Amino acid sequence: MAFAAAAVFVIACNDDYLERYPLSDLSPENYFTSESELATYCNRFYTDNLGDIVSSITSAVDQGDDIATTTVPVEYTGLRYAPGSGGGWSWSALRSINFFLEHSSNCDDAIAKRTYDAVARFWRGYFYFEKLKRFGEVPWYDQVIEQDDTELLMKARDSRDLVYTNIIADLDYAIAYAPETKDACTVSKWTAMLLKTRVCLFEGTYRKYRDMSGWEDMLEDCAETADEMMLTGGYSLYDDSERPYADMFLKDTPCEEFILAKTFNNDLSVNHYLNLHIQGPSQTHPSMTRALFLSYLCADGSRYTERDGYATENFYESTQNRDPRLSQSIRTQNYTYPGGDEVLLPVFSDTETCYQISKYVTDATTVNGDNCLPYMRYAEVLLNFAEAKAELGTITQDDVDRSIKLLRDRVGMPNLDINEAIADPDPFLSAQYQNVDGAYKGAILEVRRERRVELFLEGFRYYDIVRWKEGRLFTEKCRGAYIEVPSEYDIDGDGTPDIVFYSGTKPTVEGAVEYIDAGRFTLSGGTEGEIIANPDITRKWDEDKDYLYPLPLEDLRLNPNLSQNPGWERE
Repeated sequence: MAFAAAAVFVIACNDDYLERYPLSDLSPENYFTSESELATYCNRFYTDNLGDIVSSITSAVDQGDDIATTTVPVEYTGLRYAPGSGGGWSWSALRSINFFLEHSSNCDDAIAKRTYDAVARFWRGYFYFEKLKRFGEVPWYDQVIEQDDTELLMKARDSRDLVYTNIIADLDYAIAYAPETKDACTVSKWTAMLLKTRVCLFEGTYRKYRDMSGWEDMLEDCAETADEMMLTGGYSLYDDSERPYADMFLKDTPCEEFILAKTFNNDLSVNHYLNLHIQGPSQTHPSMTRALFLSYLCADGSRYTERDGYATENFYESTQNRDPRLSQSIRTQNYTYPGGDEVLLPVFSDTETCYQISKYVTDATTVNGDNCLPYMRYAEVLLNFAEAKAELGTITQDDVDRSIKLLRDRVGMPNLDINEAIADPDPFLSAQYQNVDGAYKGAILEVRRERRVELFLEGFRYYDIVRWKEGRLFTEKCRGAYIEVPSEYDIDGDGTPDIVFYSGTKPTVEGAVEYIDAGRFTLSGGTEGEIIANPDITRKWDEDKDYLYPLPLEDLRLNPNLSQNPGWERE
């Protein structure tokens, strides 16, 4: 009877995790005998684990509170439920990895075996980190499960400690034995080091803000690994153009900052659709939120939210003398497509907030993008280092000079004075991150600001909020620019109105290029105020359950040893 249940489990719940042999009818007896065969098999891990990079960039639960779209992700509505099947509980990628590790010993070349075992173990660490973030405790498998192995098929979830420890062990092996190449399209020692800092930072802060043990060691491990990479990795920030922050995302080949990336080639019909997603008028209008917009500092390093009159500045005024990364992320004055000379205004009617995204956008076409897109870049190493140090309460000005300063130097921003930050925590950031306290509160807040600005639209924000236990931010309605109705706005500062907001009869204004009926937006003050995105959708977040996703009901039924995540049992 147990065997019958296991057989159903194989088919119904674990996708193709327990399929007999990999894709091309190969068998362990006649494959994995040479370095080329090891390399060929390992190539599949990239697709199996990374998936579609555009989805990675644009999803991550639609970037948390950084992005407003035409709708609200179900994660923030209180309407999420435990799925019958699927829901991210897929194990097919892991089966391929473990299959490889069980049979790579067929290769007599010991060095090649060790090298590609390191690559495979990197991907196993990557796979399990994604599971850890989503579900917390999960069963750890380091072997291929045969369909008659009822003990493993009916395995319970392993502890968070065990899963984390095994992830780090896999990554440490990859750090020791993966190639030291700096080819951004292949796994290397450096991708493993960066991922280790990411894992340590996530788990360390996740535990810190939930009063769980062990977080200090994890953050120290993050800082030490990042420090070693900064000293020995030989990576640097891209700084070879007038607008280096924007331009590094527009190149067709990886720049020196990219540690793991995906390339595209229109001539080979290998392209992406980011242009369409970001600026297509029929799409979801992904737009920067005001909470993020207000987080960008002034160009002199002062806080924009302490500038006189900031709350009611019009679009043109609010974008002047700001951190250059703002104008390199959204359309502001003098925006042109890369390599073009036609000055383009933001198209307010194609946004939900009037902050129209320009990051990644190459031209006016809606398809066939072929700029290189990063999964990992060196900026994250610097940020992980600084955050771990700040959370530990050990960050110094020298630490800042080796990390945050480099990011700010690239765009011509003044350095962060960590002692000033500690002495005077920003009230605007304090209101956002209400779980931060202690002597180093100001340092933590400023590092979070830098992370949010630098890594905008790169898939980090949702899980940053999760690990910081600041889910309350998901309950706040996304807001946009301050506007008045009726009004005329000079967007490019040339003295001529460009955009007209009106109610009732459409006016005629000489020189205006866009007319927007007031009904297009809901304002916080009725006829004036900040735009409220999705005003009719209630946003909710349950602190007791929503930080973890539910396990599928069918898997729970077929394996009674699995337990549901807290709060989802009643679903």
